[in-house]
Amino acid sequence: MNAPLLLTFNPGSSTVKIGLFRVTSGAAVRIGQGTIDFRQQPLRLQLTNSSETREIRLVSGVTEDLHDVLDETLGWFAAHFPLDDLISVGHRVVHGGDRFSGPVAIEDDTLAAIDALVPLAPLHQPQSLRLIRAIRHLRPRLIQSASFDTAFHRTQTDLVRRFAIPRQLFDQGIKRYGFHGLSYQFIIKQLSQQFPRLAHGKVVAAHLGSGASLAAFDDGKSCDTSMGFSTLDGIPMATRCGALDAGVVLHLLEQQHMSTSDIEALLYTKSGLLGVSGISADSRELQASHRPEAREAMDLFAFRIAGEAARLATTLGGMDCLVFTAGIGEHQPEVRNAVCNRLAWLGVELDPQSNAGNARVISSARSRVAVLVLPTDEEQIIADEAVAVHHHEESIS
Repeated sequence: MNAPLLLTFNPGSSTVKIGLFRVTSGAAVRIGQGTIDFRQQPLRLQLTNSSETREIRLVSGVTEDLHDVLDETLGWFAAHFPLDDLISVGHRVVHGGDRFSGPVAIEDDTLAAIDALVPLAPLHQPQSLRLIRAIRHLRPRLIQSASFDTAFHRTQTDLVRRFAIPRQLFDQGIKRYGFHGLSYQFIIKQLSQQFPRLAHGKVVAAHLGSGASLAAFDDGKSCDTSMGFSTLDGIPMATRCGALDAGVVLHLLEQQHMSTSDIEALLYTKSGLLGVSGISADSRELQASHRPEAREAMDLFAFRIAGEAARLATTLGGMDCLVFTAGIGEHQPEVRNAVCNRLAWLGVELDPQSNAGNARVISSARSRVAVLVLPTDEEQIIADEAVAVHHHEESIS
């Protein structure tokens, strides 16, 4: 008898990463993965197993319900893996609001609650809902679970979560939620296993990808984060603006007569590194460019990251460890060096050779703050939580 399998779906605003895991002795072990970029025409599935990666052209096109695309995708997975052993599907859901503080089985009531949170994450939440409903349609007997990016930050106090606006708005849900929680959960897990002393200390982690944020942990619990009510807040990102004076939005509405949809597109897709440079949203291209606009975009990126790290250190009352993770954080020494140079006054000092080699520990022996590079794996957390939900559902059935 084969070991049971589970799938994970990690959707972005225009892509979805699919993980396939074998469940052995209660643990989820990755055996394959796939990626679909919905902006490509025709669609392609990049499918990877232990030995090779294949790029498969999909016949299906993007529809509102995604039934055809997912049916074809599952067919390709079944051609390479024993998908008859599939028992569960786990989903990353960006926003759990105040309703969800951990993973849940997706039933009718939880699906309705996830749907009700669409206004708080209009670019990401609908993608999760489409995938959940498509799996319900294609494989209705499978247990599905939701893992929430906001749940990890529920340990933050109301003082941290509150904006200085009328109290009734806070009570209506207009507050700081924080995101990238699944990534930060994985980082805390890795710290606990590899650097247990640091895991119990005051840690600032920088998740630097196309979406980017920082978070502060004390003894493994989230205390503060750069993203707030939406995924726009905090540091500049590939195409998102980061923190912005609300008066700018009022000015665009009232003086430049921009529509709300145009402002939304501006802030989510035309700002950040792309907006400042006018060249690219890809930090690798900007790092390689000699144009002054590219240099300014990267300087602004590092400047804001360092400033946010210092603010989070204030929340914690110190900083024992700084962690870089996600695509930029894990693979771009120049960004890490620029950030850490601005934090030298805190006692941060890099070892140049270790940093250039993307080593696990990149701080010098003299540094008062440990600086680490740790790869993140959101799909592993989704899989682990899906296993826990599946076991719970089976125990009560």
